Amino acid sequence: MTRHVGIAADLGALLAPHGLRPLGDCPDGDSTITLIGPDEPAFWPIFAASPEYEDGQPDPMDRWSTRIIGKLAVTLGAEPLFPFGGPPYAPFFTWAKQTGRFWTSPIGFLVHDTAGLFTSFRGALRWKKSAEIGGDPKPCLTCAKPCATACPVGAFNDGYDVAACKAHVASEAGTTCRNAGCLARRACPVGQGTRLPAQSAFHMEAFL
Repeated sequence: MTRHVGIAADLGALLAPHGLRPLGDCPDGDSTITLIGPDEPAFWPIFAASPEYEDGQPDPMDRWSTRIIGKLAVTLGAEPLFPFGGPPYAPFFTWAKQTGRFWTSPIGFLVHDTAGLFTSFRGALRWKKSAEIGGDPKPCLTCAKPCATACPVGAFNDGYDVAACKAHVASEAGTTCRNAGCLARRACPVGQGTRLPAQSAFHMEAFL
């Protein structure tokens, strides 16, 4: 892989037209892995206007991510990496914690220093870039942890009860979660109000 110094210094500007942003860097031998995720709320209308979203075929967001991040990787002389397409699956959870910008939240999901519980990865780049490890202090340390009590069926009381979560989301009582997103995620004060309801509904439909 070749380092393109000028481009590498402005990755955010390259990602912005696609509604994406870098979420953190972690070292990987003599390379760096840069995690990439949605820049919300800009992301959703850009993705919703894409040919992948409109063609009616399966996995539109994964196909869109492959196209966009794959092209960017070619521009940067980088290797594109994705959280889908396995097994084996790339260890995005481990990489995220190594960036110093993600932590395990009180409900077990990753929490990001600016995206909060609305953490999602569309891909990553492995490239020759100096890692920038650091970030703000863990937001959960000074938080009242509303995420831990927001779930109406207590799906996070003892680990993550996926069956209870799915049953509630699919029910009439779960209309709010289904149409506007997980109440526990939405309770996190970090990144609150950034994800559009239409995007949350898209993910909930895929979850069910």
